[in-house]
Amino acid sequence: MSIFSTLFNSKSTKDNIIKVLDILEFKAQTQSKKVQLVDVRTESEFNTGHIQNAINIDLSSDDFNLEFSKLDKNQAVYVYCKSGVRSRRCSNKLAGMGFMEIYDLKGGILNYK
Repeated sequence: MSIFSTLFNSKSTKDNIIKVLDILEFKAQTQSKKVQLVDVRTESEFNTGHIQNAINIDLSSDDFNLEFSKLDKNQAVYVYCKSGVRSRRCSNKLAGMGFMEIYDLKGGILNYK
């Protein structure tokens, strides 16, 4: 297998694992069942307001990997940040950590209200 096809297949696999949801889909899925809902902003940002039932795991924290290792990799995880940039980075990191189903809020919490 060439390096190109390896890279292509890797990206294709990530695209199948990570789904970016619009606000309506994200709300419907996170409010209709108990889910692993994670706010990846800083603690101070989280404390100014967050989505109900979310836990806070700061993307830039030294404890990021440790805290995410406590979650079930086989259960869907829903992530969001302020605008969608950090949650996208987080989603890619989680895919690399072996999470199988990742949902990212398009536009972040700014888009949620």
